[in-house]
Amino acid sequence: MISTAQNHFKAILEHGPRPIGSQANQDVADYISGVFQDKGLSVEEQPYDCTAWAHNSTTMEQDGERLEASANPFSLPCDVTTSIIPAGSIAELEAVSASGKILLLYGDLTRVPLSCKSWFLKDERSEEIIKLIESQQAAAILAPQTDTHYYNQFTEDWELDVASATIPTDVALRLLNLPEKPVSLKIEAERLPATARNIVARTSNTSGKRLVICAHFDTKINTPGATDNGGGIAALLSLAETLPHDLPFGLEFVAFNGEEYLPIGDDEYIRRSEDYFNDIFTCINIDGAGAALGSNNITAIAASDEMEASIRAVAAQFPGVVWTEPWPESNHSTFSFRGIPAIPISATGTRGLAHSVDDTFEQVSSAKLDEVVSLVTELMNDFAKIT
Repeated sequence: MISTAQNHFKAILEHGPRPIGSQANQDVADYISGVFQDKGLSVEEQPYDCTAWAHNSTTMEQDGERLEASANPFSLPCDVTTSIIPAGSIAELEAVSASGKILLLYGDLTRVPLSCKSWFLKDERSEEIIKLIESQQAAAILAPQTDTHYYNQFTEDWELDVASATIPTDVALRLLNLPEKPVSLKIEAERLPATARNIVARTSNTSGKRLVICAHFDTKINTPGATDNGGGIAALLSLAETLPHDLPFGLEFVAFNGEEYLPIGDDEYIRRSEDYFNDIFTCINIDGAGAALGSNNITAIAASDEMEASIRAVAAQFPGVVWTEPWPESNHSTFSFRGIPAIPISATGTRGLAHSVDDTFEQVSSAKLDEVVSLVTELMNDFAKIT
C-alpha cells in the first residue's frame, strides 16, 4: 500500500525543479497550503519579495572552438570577447587589473564557494573576495568547480553584480595556459523580481508552548530535489494529516521557502513570529531524509543533556536510524542559533545526491519516509510525557 507520504512525494516531484520565484515553486506552495487546509489547520501564508532567474543559453569559444561553460545561478547576462586574467589567490586578485576582461579564478580562491553578500554567516575571507571582485569591474568571472562538490559552483548570489560561469577543469587549464588568446563568452540570462511564500499551519492550541516541525520545499535551479527536499516536505505533510491527538502543546508546521540560496524565508518567519518565538520549546527539521541508499539520521543541537538523552532513547527504537554529529546548513539553525533546541533529521551516505541532477524520484524510499513519520510521531509522544 502506498503511504500518504509517498503520495505527497509523487505530487511534489511532478513539478520538477522548484527554485525560489519560479512557477513550479508557487504551484507546490499552493499544494502544501491545500493539504494543510484540508486537515482543518489554521494556515498562514508568508509572502516576501525575492529574485527569480531565467536562463536561456551560455556559449563560450576560443579560436573558433566551442568550450564548455555553464552559467552560475543568478548570473548577470554578458556578451563579450576579450582576454583572460587569471588569479589563484587573494594576493593575486589584488594585484591584477581585470576591468573589461574575464577573470579566471582558481586555486585558493575557489576551494570553497563564495558566501552570498547578505548571508549573516559570511566570513571575512568571502567579504574580502567580494570587494575585490566588484572593484575589478570584470566583464565576467570563470571558475572550475569548487573542492566542496556539494556546493560545486563558485557563486550563486543574486546580489553579486557580475556575469559568472562554471567550467570543467580541462577548459580551465586551457584558458590558464592561453590567457592572451581572446575568449568569447555569451550568457543569455535575466534576474526577475518575484514573490515567494512560506506556508505555516497551526493547531488550535498554540497559545502556549509550541513545537515547530519544519521542512523546506524549494530546490536548486537544476535539480528535481527528491532527497533535498521533496521527501522532507512529503513527510511534513503526512505528519500534519496523522498528528497525535490531545497533545499538551501546540503544533506549528512550517514549510520553508528559499532555503537553498539565501534564507530570506527564515528571515520572514522570524519577523512574523516575534511575539511568540520564545514559546517554541523545540524545532524538528526534516531535510534530506528518506534516501533509498542512505540511513535516516538524527541529532540534537542546543538541547539540554536530559533532552538529548530522551531524543537518543526514542531514536534507539528505530534500528535503521543513526545518530550523527550536529550540522548547521538548514532551517533548524534559525532556531538553534537563537537558543531553541533543534532536532535535525536527514540521511547518512547520500550527501552527493543533493543539489545534483541525479536527485530524482527513485532515490527516495517510501519505507524510509514512513520511518521518518513514525520517528517524529514518537518524539511528539515523548515530549507530551515530559512537557
